[in-house]
Amino acid sequence: MKVLNVIVATDFSNEAYGALFYVTQLLSSKHCTFHIINSYDDLTSANKTQNIIFLGKKEVTRLRNTSLEQLSKTIHKIKLDNENPLHEFKSISMRGTLASILSQSIDDLQIDLVIMGSKGKTSVKEVFMGSNTLKVANTIHNCPILAIPKEIAYAPLSEIAFVTNFKRKWTLQTLAPLKLLASVANAQIIVLQISKGKILSQKQIFNKNTLAKYLLHIPHCFEEVMEYGDKANVIQNFLSERKIKMLAMAHHKRYFFERLFREPVIQDMSIYTKTPFLILPMPE
Repeated sequence: MKVLNVIVATDFSNEAYGALFYVTQLLSSKHCTFHIINSYDDLTSANKTQNIIFLGKKEVTRLRNTSLEQLSKTIHKIKLDNENPLHEFKSISMRGTLASILSQSIDDLQIDLVIMGSKGKTSVKEVFMGSNTLKVANTIHNCPILAIPKEIAYAPLSEIAFVTNFKRKWTLQTLAPLKLLASVANAQIIVLQISKGKILSQKQIFNKNTLAKYLLHIPHCFEEVMEYGDKANVIQNFLSERKIKMLAMAHHKRYFFERLFREPVIQDMSIYTKTPFLILPMPE
């Protein structure tokens, strides 16, 4: 049986630990190795002047020692909280930016899934997936990312909403993480199209039929929702009405999410603080 290699980014916050615990519950039936990674850097940016400040050797050593100590505590805690013989935990403490370290680790460790805890800020984009997650998603194009909102308790999934406009052709590699999570959760995939009322082109029809073939052995259905407002609001309402507990989209171009959220800030953002978000890699 294949062992899933999952990397979990942590800054030792409650949100990061919550994301770690969530994914251990989600993948409770799978043999997994969880690589818990913490990054520290030898430079920082001053808030007021925006000048780059390089840290001394002694400070870098302190950061590394703190990182290693906190990683050890995190693994000790998750082993006590999880107690799953199918799960193994390893720690990674590395110097550098999180995005670059994750990119390197994905290749070196043959990572199947990246997990990030999302704290949420003030705009739709920030609440939806967190600024750090957005930066990572714009850097990593060969591995799926699951963003877990803060203070979310794991609950069994019955449906996963997969948003697409059928303009891109899918590959089995891109859809594999979605199918995996739907399978382990015994959840139905709802393929959601946000429509402007236009008839699908021949290309879109072909891509939709291809997608149906790829999902043949996974419970799924196709839903169409009219674009009556900004896309974020449409998605939010659909998730809320159906009580869907996971959302999936494909990131097929750099700044894809910036385009999606280049719309008015919605008033009620509560749903995005409760819905894990699976970002699927889409080759160019």
